[in-house]
Amino acid sequence: MVAKINPIITGATGMVGEGVLHECLNHPDVESVLVINRRSINNTHPKLKEIIHKNFYDFLGIENQLKDYNACFFCLGTTSVGKNESEYTRTTFDFTKAFADALFKTNSERTFCYVSGNGTDSTEKGKIMWARVKGKTENYILNRRFKDAYMFRPALITATKGLKNTLTLYKILSPFLPVVKFLLTVYVCTLKEVGLAMINCVKKKHEKKILEVKDIKLLAEKEN
Repeated sequence: MVAKINPIITGATGMVGEGVLHECLNHPDVESVLVINRRSINNTHPKLKEIIHKNFYDFLGIENQLKDYNACFFCLGTTSVGKNESEYTRTTFDFTKAFADALFKTNSERTFCYVSGNGTDSTEKGKIMWARVKGKTENYILNRRFKDAYMFRPALITATKGLKNTLTLYKILSPFLPVVKFLLTVYVCTLKEVGLAMINCVKKKHEKKILEVKDIKLLAEKEN
């Protein structure tokens, strides 16, 4: 059992990262949070520290600032729309690999939570390009031998009210979400559930490492 959680969060300028950060800042078991972004989130909080870092292929200059954190919530992601496989690999696999390598070098005794997506291809051989690349990324993290690692595969995520980085599509769809949740409940979870599930993964080790929507919901509710 981990008493206090000190996570590093990437992607906090996006919807998922902002939602996970929100849960961390409001959770009693989270002691401090480091966010690493290419631009500021313009947020202040007693628990929060921010590093602005432009080059996500090289973390040598900030490695010394990473060692005291016992978790990583990697929420950084980009769309595959308009990209070929080489381009998408560079902005997905290469980014994540560089960061995971830097974290492992500074402190391997941490838990790494990676936001992937429903439909990710663990075989890396399927027909869908983005799913292969995400699968390659998941496999790299799982084989990196961190203290622990979990792959989060949400489908439709409902936003946390009041946060500023909610995607336009989600704002448009929000009136229809009750119907969607009723009809497709196995594919819908909340940002709050994603954040709480990550925190609970760090608090206590879990056997299942690839977490689909139903697993995320269960972990969010779990008392450790």
